[in-house]
Amino acid sequence: MKKNPAIPYIIILVFGIVLVFILSFKGLNDMKEVAKEKGAGGAKTEEVASAKPEDLYKSAGCINCHGGEYQGVVGPSLKGTGLSKDEVKDILVNGKGTGMPAGLVPADQVDAMADWISKIK
Repeated sequence: MKKNPAIPYIIILVFGIVLVFILSFKGLNDMKEVAKEKGAGGAKTEEVASAKPEDLYKSAGCINCHGGEYQGVVGPSLKGTGLSKDEVKDILVNGKGTGMPAGLVPADQVDAMADWISKIK
């Protein structure tokens, strides 16, 4: 008695279709949870707005380019820059060249961040 060679392919096809439906329903449930979390997302934004400059330095990604000890990695060192608070503020708001993007620091935190950076020694 010969076995039909198409049977394994049919089994795989049916299994795949069932898996697609299961994952679709799982995705719909996850989407509802994400929508609920976005509704509560305002609290996270408020936490960033009231963060200390040191915490903002880490969370905004500054640490990736300027290093954990402000020594400079890809970006320049922040130690003893000799820049005034206004110059630092201008760089934070407008960016500098292609390396320093504008707008990494929320507008309401720019003054505190600029003051903090200008005092790093």
